[in-house]
Amino acid sequence: MPAHLFTAEAGATAPAIIFYMDAGGIRPATLAMAERLSDAGFVVLLPDIFYRYGPYGPLEPKKVFQGDVRAILGPLMATTGNAKSAEDTDALLAFLDGRSDVQGNKVGAVGFCMGGGMAIAAAGTRPDRFAAVASFHGGNLETEAPDSPHSYAARLDAELYIAVAEGDGSYPPAMAEQLEHALNEAGVSYRSETYPAAHGWMKPDFPVYDETAAERGWREMLAFFRRTLR
Repeated sequence: MPAHLFTAEAGATAPAIIFYMDAGGIRPATLAMAERLSDAGFVVLLPDIFYRYGPYGPLEPKKVFQGDVRAILGPLMATTGNAKSAEDTDALLAFLDGRSDVQGNKVGAVGFCMGGGMAIAAAGTRPDRFAAVASFHGGNLETEAPDSPHSYAARLDAELYIAVAEGDGSYPPAMAEQLEHALNEAGVSYRSETYPAAHGWMKPDFPVYDETAAERGWREMLAFFRRTLR
């Protein structure tokens, strides 16, 4: 599994965060976001969760959205999922454990779009290792699938921050209600906020990118990880 590592300043130790990408895959905008998170004082590991597919792209979201999105992204997305991504968790943690610049035993996770559910699944797979999970415009967080993110609620020991897109068809109010019910039943500490922006607003190369909402998201994300991981 190819992965990109972004370290803190030379000689410094810092908490680690695993970055779960969106369906657009590894591309300049994804790398820039991981680097920005690292520059804020974290060791960031960005795995390519499409590795089972093989080489691809890099994809340009604006061109993807102008074409047949399902035909372009469908084959890539079919190679992964919450359960398959969760299977990789031990390998990612083992890699971070082998680094002297990673501070502490607990890590964080952040996911965007489909990566939001994967981040939750990873934390539910290894609850002893994840202290915090942030999901931005995550979709399908409560479904009937056996690896639905909400099904990991009882195993979570991490605190969650759930940033929701306004009018998101992949995460409608009824689904949000069911996810929050599962989290409440499991006693999970979480905060959910709806942003006045469209699904994908955090991604600078998406047509729906919203700079004002994105900067708010960055402020919330950094404050959340600084509080939970330090």
